[in-house]
Parts: sequence; structure tokens; C-alpha cells
Amino acid sequence: MDIKEILSKVDHTVLSQGATWDDIRALCDDGIKYGCASVCIAPAFVKRAKEYVGESLKICTVIGFPNGYSTAKVKAFEASEAVKDGADEIDMVINIGMLKEKRYGEILEEINKVKEGCNGRLLKVIIETCLLTKDEKIKMCEIVSESKADYIKTSTGFSTAGATREDIELFSKHVKKGTLIKAAGGISSLEDAEAMLTLGASRLGTSRIVKLVKNEEGHGY
Repeated sequence: MDIKEILSKVDHTVLSQGATWDDIRALCDDGIKYGCASVCIAPAFVKRAKEYVGESLKICTVIGFPNGYSTAKVKAFEASEAVKDGADEIDMVINIGMLKEKRYGEILEEINKVKEGCNGRLLKVIIETCLLTKDEKIKMCEIVSESKADYIKTSTGFSTAGATREDIELFSKHVKKGTLIKAAGGISSLEDAEAMLTLGASRLGTSRIVKLVKNEEGHGY
């Protein structure tokens, strides 16, 4: 797979707690230079980042992150505020305890409330696969497919593990047509990235792929 094609699927990510504006600006510069799908950043940086990049790059941010246990009302408000600040895409975390309790209707309702707050922007639903059973992952494929969200996403990158090839295969078998897949967390090589895309992911959430390309190319493109 062509490296530029891989990069075009990357949500180039910095979500570390100690990230500064200098880090975010450098992320945006690289996102533009390497043709990334978006940069994924904390909500507090969205307004400044959007003013900085204009229409040159999509800005993605996270909601209910990383634990997912904010109320649905709070998550919807977060999404709405992020969109007002200029976010083009929203990645939300589900309430994992709610899933464990099989409160499926409430999860669906929450996702749809957040989607309303997105005001037409893309919504990706993070289910934190490393904390789920196979049956719970399959159930979330069904719920996200039924919802108004655009993507199901594996991981926050802040829990015990990230995306696996097995989970992307599982998603591909169980999401309905029209629901896209984002693999995130632990994608540390170009081989990993290509494998995830080949297995069915449409987006990759990673902080490492651009760095790898920069190291390999030396001077970039």
C-alpha cells in the first residue's frame, strides 16, 4: 500500500495531558505536510487549532475522554461546544459500565444525543475493546450500526491495550454497511497500519505513523 494512501487515513494524534500549544501546532504542521485525514487533539485546543489551520486540515477532538462515564447530557454539550469551536469530527467514549449492565437502549440513546450535538459533523464511537468480551464487542457493532454515528472505534489509547487485528476483523464481520471502522491505540509500525486498513479500517488513530515516515524519509516529501 502506498505510504501516502496510509497517511491519508491517519488521524494524527496528540492527547497527552501535558501537551502544549507548541506540540499542537507542530502536530497541525505535520498533519498538513503529510496529508493526514485529521489531527486529533484535546477540546481545549480546538478553537486555536482551527484558526491556525483554516480549511487546510480537519480538526478532530474527543468527548467523554478517556473514561466515558460522563452523563449523556454532558457529552452532548461537550460535542456541541467543540463544534462551535471549529471541530470537524468528534470521537466519543461510551459508558462501558452501562454496556456491562446490558443497558443497550441507553447506550444507543446516548450516542444519538451526542450525534445531535455534532450538528452534522462526523461522530466516531470509542468502545474500548480491551475492556470488553467478544460478545460485548459484537453487541457494540450492532448498536453503533443502528445509531446515527459514522464510525466505530476500538480504543482511547489510555487503557490496557489498543487496536488489534483480530478486533478489526471482528468489526468488519459485524458492522452493517455504511458504518465505518477506526483502529486506534498501539499502531506502531507501517506494517500494523497497512494490516488494519486491509482488514477493514477506514481510519487510524495514531501518534507514531507520521514520526516513522519522517524518520524514514529524513527530509519528508
